Amino acid sequence: MTGNKLRSIVSAALLAALTTVATMVIKIPTPTQGYIHLGDGMVLLCGILLGPGLGAVAAGIGSMLADLFGGYLAWVPGTFAIKALTALVGGWLYHRLTRSGWGGVSLRVALAGIPAELLMVGGYYLYEWGMQVLAGSASGAAAAAVLAGVPFNLVQGLAGVIVGMVLLPVLAHAGVGRLMPIKAE
Repeated sequence: MTGNKLRSIVSAALLAALTTVATMVIKIPTPTQGYIHLGDGMVLLCGILLGPGLGAVAAGIGSMLADLFGGYLAWVPGTFAIKALTALVGGWLYHRLTRSGWGGVSLRVALAGIPAELLMVGGYYLYEWGMQVLAGSASGAAAAAVLAGVPFNLVQGLAGVIVGMVLLPVLAHAGVGRLMPIKAE
């Protein structure tokens, strides 16, 4: 195994673990029986630091493990897919903006993170709607009930973008992932 391949695997494992911890450590309960957490910042950083592909795997595994360890078993498959897609989109957009030379690091994180987090909000809306319909709710009633969680997911997504903006220079400077070091703006 080459040094670069080993470094990528170790970085992916580290970021998956950090995603799990960031999701589980600070939990702000919501009235919808979910919680707001800082894990979305790590999800974005997985896609940015590892690249969209490996970052998606690390983000999906890290987020899924938080649901598994936290007892949210029904959410495990949805969380894996939604967070992996969030990291994939966020990482792809960030790298595309970087290649084009567009903006500074924080601006690129924001411009990549906002659409990625909107994907997360829509993904959870659809997943929860599907769970409600499978449980026997009428489609319209399920759609209305699930809508209550959207504002909380939007707050979580915004927190994720901010966390990503703050932590990217720190993790990149420490040599985590493929982007090292990142110059301060």
